[in-house]
Amino acid sequence: MTRRQALDLRLRAQQLDRDEGTIADTALLDIGAQDTGADGALWALANRGVEHPPAEELATVWTLRGAPHVYRRGDLPGVAAATAPFSDADAGKRIYDAAKPLKAAGIPNLAALDAVAAAMRSIVTAPMAKGEMSTRLNAVMDEPYQRSCRPCGAVHLYEMPFRLAALRAGLELEPGTSPPVLRPVPGLVPLAAVPGRLDVVRAYLRLLGPATPQHVAGYLDAPVKDVRARWPEDAVEVAVDGERRWLLAADADRLDEPAADVTRLLAPFDLYLQARDRPLLVPERDRAADVWRTLGRPGAVLAGGEIAGTWRARKTGATVTVSVGLWAPVDGQRLAEQAERLAAFRGLALTRLEVDG
Repeated sequence: MTRRQALDLRLRAQQLDRDEGTIADTALLDIGAQDTGADGALWALANRGVEHPPAEELATVWTLRGAPHVYRRGDLPGVAAATAPFSDADAGKRIYDAAKPLKAAGIPNLAALDAVAAAMRSIVTAPMAKGEMSTRLNAVMDEPYQRSCRPCGAVHLYEMPFRLAALRAGLELEPGTSPPVLRPVPGLVPLAAVPGRLDVVRAYLRLLGPATPQHVAGYLDAPVKDVRARWPEDAVEVAVDGERRWLLAADADRLDEPAADVTRLLAPFDLYLQARDRPLLVPERDRAADVWRTLGRPGAVLAGGEIAGTWRARKTGATVTVSVGLWAPVDGQRLAEQAERLAAFRGLALTRLEVDG
């Protein structure tokens, strides 16, 4: 298969080519919509035809890579099971530097997450700000769980165990709170078995395939060994411009379906940009470096099935200016329509659209 076939398949799978949808039929919510930045999960849903989702049907939790993600509220028991580490080694990889003092103290990584979760569960019985919970949590946890934080000038728990234990403790994030406020999810008990629709390996292949075990492992922050052990039996091998990859068998039959020609302003952490094969999306190194900056990452312009440039939005009072830098021609009217949509989404008036390129 060609690069373009792979990108078209991905665009269709993520439903970026539709104008209307519902929470129930939005595939993005199977793997979670990352809620980072001013245009987070809700803008990702708007770009997939879900403009005004009922807030009570969604829930925000810390899951993959410790980032906040939005899911269907009814899926939370399955999400808790699906996003949990696959093994103790996986848990150690996901908590980064926190694993070293735990190992020195003879504490298994999964046991450590359970211990933090148990303490969180006992502390947070009503909405509580992260800072207060962190202070109270630190007071009841032993030294191997703690780190001296120079920026804060204080001792507190390592960040990743803190975040990855929250859902294990049955806690969600109150939407729109900064600093985050956590609250209990009544009656949340993880499922014993992960529903196929929420399986994170399958979901990656379905929404970001064709891919390799290394791509999936990079997205999950998991060891490749654990991903290989959970590789779907119905994954079929394909070649993308000569490179060995895999797709779910059901998707291999849809390679010749063209994707609709749409224009979208993707937020910096939209799932489409979260694929771990960045050279497939943006082959030019200088352009890729701009799209995936470590700090101050811009959004990306999706047009004609390609990433055609980047965009930024500057808020001034009740207005916003959208600045676009293009690498390839994009229909001006479509671009203006998307800028207007973004402004309306933010509840602002569009002052002007600045286009460079």
